[in-house]
Amino acid sequence: MKGPLDMAESKEKLLIVEDDPGLQKQLKWAYEDFEVIVAGDRESAIDLLRSEEPDVVTLDLGLPPDPDGVTEGFATMDAILSLKPDTKVIVASGHGEKDSALRAIASGAWDFYQKPVDIDELGLIVRRAFHVRKLELENQHLATKTDGDRVLGQIITGAPEMMKVAQMIERVANTNASVMLLGASGTGKELLARGLHDSSDRRDRAFVAINCAAIPENLLESELFGHEKGAFTGAIKTTEGKIEQANGGTLFLDEVGDIPLPLQVKLLRFIQERVVERIGGRKQIAVDTRIVCATHQNLEAMISENAFREDLFYRLAEIVIKIPALADRPGDASLLARHFQKKFTEEINPAVKGLAPDALAALEAWKWPGNVRELENRIKRAVIMADGKLVTAQDLDLETNDDEPVDLLNLKAAREAADRMAIRRAISQTDGNISNAAKLLGISRPTLYDLLKQYQLQQAS
Repeated sequence: MKGPLDMAESKEKLLIVEDDPGLQKQLKWAYEDFEVIVAGDRESAIDLLRSEEPDVVTLDLGLPPDPDGVTEGFATMDAILSLKPDTKVIVASGHGEKDSALRAIASGAWDFYQKPVDIDELGLIVRRAFHVRKLELENQHLATKTDGDRVLGQIITGAPEMMKVAQMIERVANTNASVMLLGASGTGKELLARGLHDSSDRRDRAFVAINCAAIPENLLESELFGHEKGAFTGAIKTTEGKIEQANGGTLFLDEVGDIPLPLQVKLLRFIQERVVERIGGRKQIAVDTRIVCATHQNLEAMISENAFREDLFYRLAEIVIKIPALADRPGDASLLARHFQKKFTEEINPAVKGLAPDALAALEAWKWPGNVRELENRIKRAVIMADGKLVTAQDLDLETNDDEPVDLLNLKAAREAADRMAIRRAISQTDGNISNAAKLLGISRPTLYDLLKQYQLQQAS
């Protein structure tokens, strides 16, 4: 992929997908400051997308063999976004076709323009699309500049995908906005919530975590809001709830989707008014507690099924941060495996000194359905079972499948993806030593530095 400097040195590429030869010529003539490429049907549009990799596409939904309909246009748009998701697709909307344009926006199109074409109006939309794409590339470049393997104190990562998450958390840490962390089980949501707390001006006060799925419904209200002495059988003393315990600090609600509906109402009232009432009490207690929550469930689907309150969702999800799965963070499996191996070696089996090359290869090839939690458990078991000084692939007991199909834009993209993967794994496996990583890759150090610069990858040192 081109960096910001490459884009500045050459004309930006605009792909026009239009079957009207007259309009093709008009649009091509109007955009002399761009490198304009033209396609008249889906097949030629996809061919040009693969060969030219344009960042912006204008697309007429009425393409042959369905020029009077939108079926072929939508199929073309879906193919473009599937192969190159960062493409800014601008769809054409004729008179009476605004519904189709709005449907396209909902399906991933960036914007739409009205037919008959107003060149100046369309020009503004196209230039704005290129400007936004340029900003995205610059942000991606900046996201790779974070130094070190540890971010937010306890989070260990070398992957730009996770660096971006850490940067988002640091950006919102000193606000009072409620934050919702979305991710599969085992991705480290509580660790990120603690990192958010530690990065905020609440760091000197309490961080209190509660797993809403692990507590029976009849006890969860008492856990959250506390109770007065005698409020129910067994309430032998007045007890503060978790919300009060986190006063001045942060309350982390894990698996917030498991809170029952009646209790959701009471939680919503606290968030709105910042007061709590203990069970059996009449006194309102003012509490300054920041809420951070997490879930692996689809709360929006639960809302549609009346299993989760929509008003509570929007109160909890003022800031939504999606956490990538471990399989989507190339290099992190090896990085985390080394950390866990050192930890469990000290605790369990001091004879183990590291991870064998075949173990590292198996770790990176595995899909990690259980994410970081699964990785930690695998390494712990492997350290216990290891007979030699190094943990082997056999100790990990991982079976790999390298035959899964991958749909990539073109050969260049496939080579770049393979290069990036190999470089990040080599740097991870050599603890960030550039010389050793270059040897592992079979290239010189200057060549590796050139590749790091070309692909805008983090340089570990």
